[in-house]
Amino acid sequence: LLDYSNNASQESIPVLLLDRNNIEQLLKYPEVNVCSDLQVVRKNGKNVAAMINNKAACTIVIGAHYDHLGYGESGGSLYRGEPAIHNGADDNASGIALILQLAKDLASSNNKGYNYVFIAFSGEELGLYGSKSAAEKLLDKDACYNYMLNFDMVGRLDSTRQLIVNGFGTSGAWSKLESLAKAQQFQLKTFESGIGPSDHTSFYLKQIPVLHFFTGSHSDYHKPTDDADKVNAEGIADIELLVRSLIADLDDEPQIDYIKTKEDTNEDAPRFTVTMGVIPDYAYEGRGMRIDGVSDGKPAAAAGIQAGDVVINLGGYDVADMMGYMKALSKFKAGDATTVTFIRNEATMEKPIQF
Repeated sequence: LLDYSNNASQESIPVLLLDRNNIEQLLKYPEVNVCSDLQVVRKNGKNVAAMINNKAACTIVIGAHYDHLGYGESGGSLYRGEPAIHNGADDNASGIALILQLAKDLASSNNKGYNYVFIAFSGEELGLYGSKSAAEKLLDKDACYNYMLNFDMVGRLDSTRQLIVNGFGTSGAWSKLESLAKAQQFQLKTFESGIGPSDHTSFYLKQIPVLHFFTGSHSDYHKPTDDADKVNAEGIADIELLVRSLIADLDDEPQIDYIKTKEDTNEDAPRFTVTMGVIPDYAYEGRGMRIDGVSDGKPAAAAGIQAGDVVINLGGYDVADMMGYMKALSKFKAGDATTVTFIRNEATMEKPIQF
């Protein structure tokens, strides 16, 4: 069985998800009865919000989620072992730390052109529930909201100073960020879309320009090892300064424009039923698919693949980038054995792998 607890729905009817192979097996029988022991679990979550009211006509929303995985019981954990607390230092204590400092600094600043609402969201890991609720309640009212800034996993800035920014295409005003980042020696990697797996999505879908700041994935993602000793506190402070500079630059300007970004329709996306059990490095720009983490007990771990390896070929299929990797995966089914070619420390290696 697969755990789909993070793919929650508002619908109150049971859903049974089967892949093509299972459907073909079921169709061999003249009649099939499917029984589901459905247990509905309802929980209340709480967002935490505060406001700097500058008596302005329009407001800026600044947010970060504060929930994490506990002992991994709610799904989403990549850890395999005895129950252990998932503290979520990067995901997302780092984001909460940043917005707390930003609130303190903006309260004492001369940036009075807009009001500021700060929200610590609950329910992000379960499906953006907190931010969805906040966006609906805030934007239902007859009020002006200029833009939304989201901070999710901003605690692992490394020596390259690469900062990933999602939602860059949601407003022409975001071009200001490039010169500000260059002045503070950041290497920006921007993505246009306002839709992604974090809380900015809830506001973008309400026609609000958004930015999501992110320092990248890592091998501790959704594991108990995501702890405070690995957080770059100075890096968080540098990002906060960059964001404060952007806010200051926009303080005297009128409400920024909203641009609907082109979204992936997934019509041409490859469909695959197997996984290597790796965490890709989404910030990697070279040839191949670099691995940020390997899940225990999965095909990649069994093949001896390590974090830092760059996959360039899977079963004879070229892997030039992330899309190439997904296309290659789509060629295999559970039980298939093949080879994976990767680069480790400039040496090209080939290993057998079984799905």
